[in-house]
Amino acid sequence: MKNKFLKYCIALFFIGSTTIAFAQPGTGSDNNGIDDNGGADSTPATPIDDYVGILTLVGLSYVLYKVKTNQKEEKAI
Repeated sequence: MKNKFLKYCIALFFIGSTTIAFAQPGTGSDNNGIDDNGGADSTPATPIDDYVGILTLVGLSYVLYKVKTNQKEEKAI
C-alpha cells in the first residue's frame, strides 16, 4: 500500500510541476510584456509550452493501458 501511495504522490508531483517548468522568457519579458526600452516585448514563445499538456495526456493514457494489460495477465494466471 505504501509503495502504491508513493508512486501516486510522485506522479502527481511531476504532473503538477509542469506548470512551473515551462521555458523561461527572455531578458526583456520581466515587465509584463513591455520591453526594457518601453516598447512591446518581442520575445518569441517557446513551442514546447504548447505541447506539455498533450504529452502528459499521452503518457497517462500509456500508463493506464499498461496497468490494465498487467491486471488482465495477473487474473489469467
